[in-house]
Amino acid sequence: MTEVLWPSAVEKQALGLAARLARQGVRPGERVLLTGENSSSFVAALLALCHLDVSIVLAAPQLAADQLAHMTRTANVRWAVAGATADGIPLPGSAVLDLTAPAAPDPADPADPAAAGTIVLDRWESRADAVVMWSSGTTGAPKSVVKSGRAVLENSRVTAAHMGYTRDDVLAPLLPFSHQYGMSLLLIWWLTGCGLLVAPYRRLEPALTAIAESGATVVDGTPPTYHGMLTLFARNPAHLDGLRKVRMWCVGGAPLNRPLAERFRDATGQPLLDGYGMTETGNIALALPDLAEGCGRPLPGVEVRVRASDEDAGEGEVGEVEVRTPGRLEGYLRPDGSLAPYDEPWFRTRDLGRIDGNGVLHVYGRMNAVHRLGHTLYPEYLERRAEECGAPVKVVALDDERAGAVLVFFVQDAVHDERVWRGRLRACLASYERPNAVVTLPEFPVNRNGKVDVNALKELAAALLRGGGDGR
Repeated sequence: MTEVLWPSAVEKQALGLAARLARQGVRPGERVLLTGENSSSFVAALLALCHLDVSIVLAAPQLAADQLAHMTRTANVRWAVAGATADGIPLPGSAVLDLTAPAAPDPADPADPAAAGTIVLDRWESRADAVVMWSSGTTGAPKSVVKSGRAVLENSRVTAAHMGYTRDDVLAPLLPFSHQYGMSLLLIWWLTGCGLLVAPYRRLEPALTAIAESGATVVDGTPPTYHGMLTLFARNPAHLDGLRKVRMWCVGGAPLNRPLAERFRDATGQPLLDGYGMTETGNIALALPDLAEGCGRPLPGVEVRVRASDEDAGEGEVGEVEVRTPGRLEGYLRPDGSLAPYDEPWFRTRDLGRIDGNGVLHVYGRMNAVHRLGHTLYPEYLERRAEECGAPVKVVALDDERAGAVLVFFVQDAVHDERVWRGRLRACLASYERPNAVVTLPEFPVNRNGKVDVNALKELAAALLRGGGDGR
């Protein structure tokens, strides 16, 4: 059954949850873990916790018990609101509200501010530790990022205005609500007053049916989500008939490669609108239908620069993306739960990118330099270059005593073999950039966040080289 949520209806559910939590003893300023699968109950819980002015610790529902325990200890969590993962949370049962359990009758108390008739975010917006989120851990162990309510909500307001959302829109996020991207869309939905489709984002076929039935107008997903859509469109073109009301297809969470963008435009007649943001900064730059290049221009109030070595890069020159934004983090949590403030004016993203002559930001991925045959190379930049040959590419670099690094190119292609791709790559890359080995896969492995599972590819690359595989 298709479920479209409207703020006025969810508000009643959120107020009931807020009153229930207040009766259990939850007080302003306390840390509350929020985890669970996408549902109306999760949306209501987020609003209820904001209304109660607590510090919300977001956790993905797929985390193992030891990961949840680490988060709970580090953030000094006192309470939890959870779905199916409630059993893995190391708190007394009386401190955990189970979102999957039916709610008890709510004896509303007019004197209780939690039972008031309107969700109010003002106090939470003033909180310095309004949200604690864990970074994806792309470049190491995940970090506990602390954001203020003002940073989160202001970034949501600027994003909503930039993208031109209206009350007539129905947003369809095909991604988890428990991460930065998903939470941002929930707050945008609330601030805009539009509709929100809760779709089974891990099951694309029923999700597309729900988008069609709901009349969704804006869809968000990761690159692997759109790869899956194209597969379904090719198998059953009738899927496209029900998607005519979608006016924006937005993508984020990982760099968008050109072959995917071109295939999607060919299939739908509409562009994929790439966006760039981070847990630490919120949204940074977002493409629009009338400017669908790269990641678009930076949002109002957000400054972006690209640094090559220790100076600003020239126009179009590749370097590290740095950001100055009101949406930045307050700091990171130390192991003892105290805040290590982040005081630098510019945030170093560790992402590789460039700004073109139109002020459009292009982002290539993580800035993981490797040294090979006397040259400094960036695997993510090589990926974008290699994708000009016609398919998604992931490059894994492994240490090598003689060359400095061995490069394994994984190509997502179910039709052509490694021999064909070695020839294509030889034609578009310099000799010192060419792969030591090429592996074709019908689909890249993905992790629980919907991103390409780089660790799985590294294991495949290591096993290939141990077995003597060589694509030169």
